[in-house]
Amino acid sequence: MGGSQAGFDLVVDGRAVTVDDARATLLDVVREQARIRSVKDGCSPQGQCGCCTVLVDGQARVACVTPARRVRGRRITTLDGLDPDIRDRWTRAFADAGASQCGFCTPGIICRFAALDAAGTDHGDRNAAARALAAHLCRCTGWQPILDAWCAYPDTGPNPEPSQKADRSPADRRAAIEGRSPQATGPHVAAGRGGFADDTAPAGALVAVPAVDGSGWVTGATVAEARAAAGGGVGRRATAVWEPPLAPPPGHWNVTLSTSWVEPGYLETDAAWCEPGGEPASPLGNGGAFGGKQNSPVAVAARKLAEEHQRPVRALWSRPDAAALGPKRPPVGAGVRADGTGVVRVARTPGIAEVIKGYAPGLEVEEVDVAGPPTSCAVRGAGWVEAAVLLAAARGAVGPVAVVAPAGGRAEATVNPNGSLAVSVRAGQPLDETVLRSYCTGAAHMALSWVTNESLSVDEAGTVHDLTVRSFGILGASAMPPVEVTVVADDAEPVNGSDAVFAAVAAAVWIDRGLPPAWPTG
Repeated sequence: MGGSQAGFDLVVDGRAVTVDDARATLLDVVREQARIRSVKDGCSPQGQCGCCTVLVDGQARVACVTPARRVRGRRITTLDGLDPDIRDRWTRAFADAGASQCGFCTPGIICRFAALDAAGTDHGDRNAAARALAAHLCRCTGWQPILDAWCAYPDTGPNPEPSQKADRSPADRRAAIEGRSPQATGPHVAAGRGGFADDTAPAGALVAVPAVDGSGWVTGATVAEARAAAGGGVGRRATAVWEPPLAPPPGHWNVTLSTSWVEPGYLETDAAWCEPGGEPASPLGNGGAFGGKQNSPVAVAARKLAEEHQRPVRALWSRPDAAALGPKRPPVGAGVRADGTGVVRVARTPGIAEVIKGYAPGLEVEEVDVAGPPTSCAVRGAGWVEAAVLLAAARGAVGPVAVVAPAGGRAEATVNPNGSLAVSVRAGQPLDETVLRSYCTGAAHMALSWVTNESLSVDEAGTVHDLTVRSFGILGASAMPPVEVTVVADDAEPVNGSDAVFAAVAAAVWIDRGLPPAWPTG
């Protein structure tokens, strides 16, 4: 942080931290100087995801938009600084409810809930808790398990002795199957200690970020210094709206559909670090990022820059970087008949035609060159989910919409008259029903949000105009209806079930809304 001015101290979790730059944000001080890694950077300096929430004199505050100088003389408390009994009860409540999957958003949410609890808010009031989450985003859980954790907190006892702790390996295995990458579960994950790459970077590592003009990577001694040198900013939200880029092909169809660019929306932006001669830390950390990080360039960059500078290097994407450069769900324009035949036009994407044809042999696939951000068929269910939704709608599905995923998971979904969702899932041996329900609830949220609310504004030249995390359209806690998940157990090998739920709910929601020909339906 260049431009030093007269220093001052902040007291963070009971210890003094000297601030040498009056322009520093509270996030800069807590995460970068004090190295308190439970405080996460998901969108700074947008102030829109809530992952950096801390307590200032007991009140929840988003740290990335709080100037450090404005909280001089005030008590700063992070999740790590909460009373240990209170912190342990909250993290256990979250683990027991399945309210934390990757664990990136939960430390900030727990701080918010701790302030809400201290203010005497009734733990039976789910609506009050949902309203308090207006400053937060969670992409994984679908919000319902988080509200369950709020309700359960008063009855959550202290952590048991180590000898009494339950074996979490079945839960971890189910999480890895659903997330399609190694994942852990348990209270430590709710505390943000799941192993995110940037949390493990050594002190003093050089920071590298992409230059805004696309000329390569820019380095600095700190995140703030590197981003300033790169020309990075807050990002923007589009004021104009562009139509989906692909129209359905001409023909006589039972249903047609055009979709837009969609952001995977994982909250931990791409990050890796590497020492000279070493292996880079994986940007996947504790979660699969819904396929959005499968080919992230940050690990390669960290290794190259570490060799070049002969010192450890952190390679980081900001939220605008992830929005502009990260792979999206490819748009489609499709027409399908009741007999399962039809044509799907899709933005040219490696492997997408094989995915669609493998799931729906009766569909002809036309790949189209469309100006826009990169796309990937690794993004959750890309291609086959659109095919499943179109087939269900074209065949006039009534009652529960049933989907069998390529991996073998089966799901049925219904939109009830009151707007709530009923889901059943068969995914072999459940291993851990709480974890499976959490992932299925999250998949239901993602599907509902995708069909009704999510898209990116991309102009005719292919430039992404939605660069703030709120502009993606992810549904917040207050907008999410209840989801009832029924797990149908069997003795078969466990398979992914939440992707089938994602497809079934998307189809059920679209059918319930009368099959509007373009998404999001609003």
